[in-house]
Amino acid sequence: MTDLDGTWADESDWTAFDETVEGEEGGAPPMPVLAVVGRPNVGKSTLVNRIIGRREAVVQDVPGVTRDRVAYDALWNGRKFTVVDTGGWEPDAVGMMAAVAAQAELAMATADAILFVVDASVGATTNDEAAVKLLRRSKRPVLLVANKVDDERLMSEVASLWSLGLGEPIPVSGLHGRGSGDMLDAILKALPETPRETYEAVRGGPRRVALVGRPNVGKSSLLNRLSGEDRSVVHDVAGTTVDPVDSLVELDDEVWRFVDTAGLRKRVNFASGAEYYASLRTKAAIESAEVAIVLLDASEPISEQDLRVLTMVVDSGRACVLAFNKWDLVDEDRRHAMVRELERGLVRVPWAEKVNISALTGRAVRKLAPALRTALNSWDTRVPTGRLNSWLSDLIAATPPPVRSGKQPKVLFATQAATRPPTFVLFTTGFLEAGYRRFIERKLREEFDFQGSPVRISVRVREKRAKK
Repeated sequence: MTDLDGTWADESDWTAFDETVEGEEGGAPPMPVLAVVGRPNVGKSTLVNRIIGRREAVVQDVPGVTRDRVAYDALWNGRKFTVVDTGGWEPDAVGMMAAVAAQAELAMATADAILFVVDASVGATTNDEAAVKLLRRSKRPVLLVANKVDDERLMSEVASLWSLGLGEPIPVSGLHGRGSGDMLDAILKALPETPRETYEAVRGGPRRVALVGRPNVGKSSLLNRLSGEDRSVVHDVAGTTVDPVDSLVELDDEVWRFVDTAGLRKRVNFASGAEYYASLRTKAAIESAEVAIVLLDASEPISEQDLRVLTMVVDSGRACVLAFNKWDLVDEDRRHAMVRELERGLVRVPWAEKVNISALTGRAVRKLAPALRTALNSWDTRVPTGRLNSWLSDLIAATPPPVRSGKQPKVLFATQAATRPPTFVLFTTGFLEAGYRRFIERKLREEFDFQGSPVRISVRVREKRAKK
């Protein structure tokens, strides 16, 4: 059968998947980096959203929402550059806020230019003056931005910021966009044509890996372990990460782009505030990735939150690796309990690659690379149509589909409609039961080795032709 005309109708939830996935520009020139810094709650993330022209950074009217260094691509007057949003910097920060401040200082040290944001409605504070001393030591071009200048009434306060000694303050309103064009022009003048530090371009672009899981399972710790630096803020408080954090990581002689995401507590529809937007960013990070590493806390029972994260990954159609973190805390009794939990809780993903690791000690983290490659190879696999139909005819001859309404449906033809994930369409004379579809999927996996990747099967049923 080579042609399908209007006599075929769709009876199942058939969805067309595009085989082509937009790749990263492996040969694109490196872009200069602008770091946006300032004390907490001066509107840095709002200003970042204004610079990049879209709502990417999580914004909420409370201090301390942004905690990691988060990079975004920006474009103005035909020039591309990278904007790094940072958490609030304070000179005497302690606890988690000290780690946030350290991330901001690292962003200053690695940037080509710095955008120092001050709240014009408050004026220069002692923390702002302490930050200025740090900025002068950085030996980078610094632009002073007076944010929250929503009208002319605050222009007199802007003039007082000359006292900081960073030159003329630029009045803007990150919320309304007032003065943003002048600010962007000044940014382009301060940025060099090429960055001070460049990374070797990877042909075809690194494969994108999303680190997902419920709060406090060790996602940021794993990213820091893999990257060899404190890339993400790590703290005992659950929910430390809010924005997705990208990092290029060399693992097993290959460069990967890892994305650390916010831990998912609730369904997106039931979350609120910053948690709602963090959930949206996590969902977008999964959909833009090629493979997801789902981190589970091996020392604790599998929870409803873990299963919700797994469902999100499976529904997105991404390749999947299950990483059981904190394996150094697992004793013999816990291992026996895990066997029962896996049989009961992970019934939807028996095909996922599984690795036992410890982000704290570094145990077996190098085993992640082979598991990722296996999952991605399965995700990209295409089965030739001839081989698929030959195998399917033998399978159906040995185990025909169950009778439905007194008639036995026949499978006329099969084809692989897409990869990423592998998607198969069966053209039949009648509807196939869900149990028989699962049977075909299981046999497909056994025959063509789709380890680590979801497999989707749809049925298209032939309509009866009207008699002439």
